[in-house]
Amino acid sequence: MFQAAAKTLSVFSVYRGVLFSLRHYCKNIPIKLRVSEALSGAELGANVKVQGWVRSVRPQKKNLFLHVNDGSSLQSLQVVGRAELDDPLLTFGSAVEVSGVLKKSTHQKQPFELEADQIRVVGTCNPIDFPFKIKERHSLEYIRQFPHLRCRTNVFGSLLRVRSEATAAIHSYFKNNGFVQIHTPIITSNDCEGAGEIFSVQSSGPQDVDDGNFFSVPTFLTVSGQLHLEVVSGAFSRVYTFGQSFRADNSQTRRHLAEFFMVEAEISFTQSLEDLIKVIEDMFRSATEHVLAHSAEDVDLFHQRVTPGHRATVDAMLKKSIPVITYTEAIDILKRSSENFDFPTDWGCDLKTEHEKYVVKHCGNLPVFVTDYPYDLKPFYARDNQEHSERTVAAVDLLVPGVGELCGGSLREERLDLLRARLEDAGLADTYSWYLDLRRFGSVPHGGFGLGFDRYLQCILGVDNIKDVIPFPRFVQSCLL
Repeated sequence: MFQAAAKTLSVFSVYRGVLFSLRHYCKNIPIKLRVSEALSGAELGANVKVQGWVRSVRPQKKNLFLHVNDGSSLQSLQVVGRAELDDPLLTFGSAVEVSGVLKKSTHQKQPFELEADQIRVVGTCNPIDFPFKIKERHSLEYIRQFPHLRCRTNVFGSLLRVRSEATAAIHSYFKNNGFVQIHTPIITSNDCEGAGEIFSVQSSGPQDVDDGNFFSVPTFLTVSGQLHLEVVSGAFSRVYTFGQSFRADNSQTRRHLAEFFMVEAEISFTQSLEDLIKVIEDMFRSATEHVLAHSAEDVDLFHQRVTPGHRATVDAMLKKSIPVITYTEAIDILKRSSENFDFPTDWGCDLKTEHEKYVVKHCGNLPVFVTDYPYDLKPFYARDNQEHSERTVAAVDLLVPGVGELCGGSLREERLDLLRARLEDAGLADTYSWYLDLRRFGSVPHGGFGLGFDRYLQCILGVDNIKDVIPFPRFVQSCLL
């Protein structure tokens, strides 16, 4: 029995010995950190490993200085190493893996630095051929020429981090306010807007599919998820979607894309435009405050270097409630102006970008809601304002500085007889028979809106061209990558 106990103890001791040696070994394995973690002082004094791309190289007689960035932060991490760690392949733009001890820095601008004992070049980069130069500040127009490389610049890296944070902020707003996210389809048989600027979907697959018509009916890339949200709003009182939309718009303007991102919401049991306006304004304010708080450094890069002075506009937008005017009042503002507009400003005319920007300027260069548009300007689903002397619908647009229309919405026509009559007038009664069913079975007053996410980023950052706020812009005669 004693021998058995001794044997057990011996095995346990060996096991403990192995355990201790494993622990000791683990202490020597570098802890992998992101640059943002290293800059915050995580694992200070420990043996760490950082992987990223070289933003600057400065060899000296006794030391080597690098700045390394991995996209997790606008700021790069300073790496200090012995001169013998220098490598001809260690250039601006090269990918590296650096191991060493994270220490406090003597420089005030960077509290921590990595004292390297090993630098390995993972991917080389010829700085002569690389289109971005180490000491040059490239314009947004210049880096737009290189959609496959522009994410490596500071300005576009900041844009992508802001875009990610804004996406999270919008999802957070809807979640906190009881909305259910719905994944609406990209391929659809409905032309929601009725404008005809749609991409047709054709099959190049099975030969037994007649005329490439894979779905047996004409199908398109979606221009909006609204109609699908309306379907779900018959069972859920608050729903939203956030995804891609497509429009075959033959336009080269600074605010149009063929593929863009939309935030859309639908709210049941509402008979008031004020309800929609409140949600739109709350979402805009909540998302913007979140982005300013959580992406301050990246936003500041735009407000200080790209669009100087725009921060004052953003702050002003958040200080006051957004005013509301009617379409008729907007037309009066345009008619009283001394501007020579390119497009007519008669009542019943659609508001063009030049009109929208002037109305915003007239209202103090601040956002403004415009409501009650003419009946003929809005799609079939907009609710008829029968009580108005002029035939209008309960629709609303949010106009913002620098962009014009950012968001559009309306109450939906829930009255079956009026909706049927409008669809029949448009020759769409058969196509949208299912839409009439929504009004026949448990219909309720409801409304919704769509916000252009890319235009939202233009608004808060002050970026003039929408092609500079989306990773891979698609527009007429341009689909790179």
